[in-house]
Amino acid sequence: MKRVFPALVLLFFVVNIYAQVPPKKQTKLGLYVTAKEAFVKYQKDKKHVKVLDVRTPAEYVYVGHAPMAYNIPVRFMTGIGEDGKPLMQSNRDFIRDVKAKFKPSDTILVMCRSGHRSAAAIDLLSYAGFKKLYQIVDGFEGDKLKDPHSPKNGKRVVNGWKNSGLPWTYHLNLDLVYEKMVKK
Repeated sequence: MKRVFPALVLLFFVVNIYAQVPPKKQTKLGLYVTAKEAFVKYQKDKKHVKVLDVRTPAEYVYVGHAPMAYNIPVRFMTGIGEDGKPLMQSNRDFIRDVKAKFKPSDTILVMCRSGHRSAAAIDLLSYAGFKKLYQIVDGFEGDKLKDPHSPKNGKRVVNGWKNSGLPWTYHLNLDLVYEKMVKK
């Protein structure tokens, strides 16, 4: 009984966290952190914990990024659909590009704008042998405010790296920028 109780507590904790993550943000590995938790995790072990930003190069450059985040896009924007939404195409080299920067044994904190593309990226990388991939569930820009009485209703002002007071920048460190965007 002594061994069963801690296992049940752990199972309850994992199921409770998983239930709080929206379905589009869930990953096969089930490892989740908020932006604030990710920053603390990175600060504790900068040598072994890496941050991967899977947004498009344009988002990384023009919206800003975490100063330690490597940019390797999981998808590229190819246009705008008739519905006004971006048309996205998968980066065929994504896994190869990630393997060129990271080892499958690395602890990698993965973010996108709000947590959907990073979930897809984590699932792709998990099939490629990466096991310590943490989903930054609120992403760089955060979630949309759902308050019809607020002028910020529908804007990404809730949580996220940028809205949590964490360090971010527009400055480009060429060692972190998506390599295929840098002319050599």
